[in-house]
Amino acid sequence: MVIGTYIEHFAGKKVDDWNPEVGITNPETTLYRLSVAYGEDDITWSDRFADFLNDSAVGAVTGLVAGMWIQDFGDANDSARVVEAIAAAREKLPRLTALFLGDITFEESEISWIEQTDVSPLFEAYPALEHFRVRGGNNLRLGRLHSEHLKELGIESGGLDSSVVHDVLRSDLPALEHLELWLGDANYGANTTMEDLAPLFTGQLFPNLRYLGLRDSEITNEIAQAIVQSPLLERLRVLDLSLGVLDDTGAAALLASPAVKKLEKLDIHHHYCSDQMVEQLKALGIEVDASDRQEEGEYGRYVAVSE
Repeated sequence: MVIGTYIEHFAGKKVDDWNPEVGITNPETTLYRLSVAYGEDDITWSDRFADFLNDSAVGAVTGLVAGMWIQDFGDANDSARVVEAIAAAREKLPRLTALFLGDITFEESEISWIEQTDVSPLFEAYPALEHFRVRGGNNLRLGRLHSEHLKELGIESGGLDSSVVHDVLRSDLPALEHLELWLGDANYGANTTMEDLAPLFTGQLFPNLRYLGLRDSEITNEIAQAIVQSPLLERLRVLDLSLGVLDDTGAAALLASPAVKKLEKLDIHHHYCSDQMVEQLKALGIEVDASDRQEEGEYGRYVAVSE
């Protein structure tokens, strides 16, 4: 799988590219995407953001999507200046509750090339954030977050370092309902182990969690076997183990769990399960997405997103 299209919706609202000729017209229903395309050598992302902040309606904006900021690949092309600019604009964006950092597509950059930074200044600047998503795991850090309002946290990576997982699981996020981690491929930096995830499976974190996505993982079978033993599963509505290498071993554990049968949805799309196992999962009486079945190749199994 490649990430080849921009997101259309985030935080329940439409995402649209900001056009300076049109301006901000629907800040209540639209999140504005700011991006710099290849060939736009006369403008930087910071320049575009500055123009956006000069729009007379900017104070009503509730969500922002930071797209492509890279014009060439080098050490200076991480997201640090983007994070700094957004954090510094806190007084002009008093209603900001949704932020996506790095809506960069395959055509613009491989996910493994996206250079991130410490994003904790964004949470300090916008304590009312309810939805935060970031794409790209290189040099990403969250720090130990504390937020009374954050409902959704999503981290998309083709190879997530365990330090980021530790940041998440050390954070105080009592309102969190949606947690989504793309763990990725060891060849691209993924090194999260079941021991790293153990605090999550105690069920003592994130009391309002309803959606758990441990996606794009090489240890999906182990995750499936652990989650069915966890009290956390009892309060989930959606369990998302998609984009990984789940096979009949992990699926059998899910199938045998009474708590799985109480879910609203089980998502395992992009998997290595047998047709027979898929039929048994679909007979659970809940919504099951078992599409995109994979065949093991000469060199083994692959997660959907890595490079």
